[in-house]
Amino acid sequence: MEKLNIKSWAIEDRPREKLMLKGKTVLSDAELIAILIASGNREESAVELSKRILKSMGNNLNKLGRLSIEELKRFKGIGEAKAISIITALELGRRRHFEGKKRSDKIVSSKDVFKLMQPIIGDIQHEEFWVIYLDNANKVLAKHQISKGGLTATLVDVRLIYKRALELAAVGIVLCHNHPSGKLKPSNSDIQLTNQIKEAGATLNIKVLDHVIVIEKNYFSFADEVIL
Repeated sequence: MEKLNIKSWAIEDRPREKLMLKGKTVLSDAELIAILIASGNREESAVELSKRILKSMGNNLNKLGRLSIEELKRFKGIGEAKAISIITALELGRRRHFEGKKRSDKIVSSKDVFKLMQPIIGDIQHEEFWVIYLDNANKVLAKHQISKGGLTATLVDVRLIYKRALELAAVGIVLCHNHPSGKLKPSNSDIQLTNQIKEAGATLNIKVLDHVIVIEKNYFSFADEVIL
């Protein structure tokens, strides 16, 4: 039996035409991805290929967003250009989600830190160390990546942390980094680094309010666990 492709479908069932006729909200995740990749392979339409890719990720867009170009290219019908299109679209979606929360950023608990930083570092496959700079009302003045490392560690220059703090006239900071391994327990080096940064801040009258370790769906707070 000859396989039908998207062009043989009724116009209202084709993803692009469906979007134009009915709007973006009626399209499934697979249909949106099909628009990005435009075509499938000899055995599958773009929609069928998109459904298969999503199914392999448990229909979880966050998991899909963590795939590399090479990992996406393992799916028959996905070349470098299509892989880049998928990664780009999902990254824009992640940034849009993050952008919408910028104006109301205020840190009053470790949960606020998690909500702020999880979209940035919660699901990446390498370790990053960030600092959130706060004013005297605990409003976020800025947040900056201090360093970027490998799977298990990253180097941190304490001088860079406080150089930026002085430029912003920050009165408090929150340290934050991720554990790609998914383990929440801080390492000895995490604890030592926290104490080092805390001691350096004391001489400048800039308080380290917390150090939060972030993973995809959970976090560990030094302040909550009273080890800061």
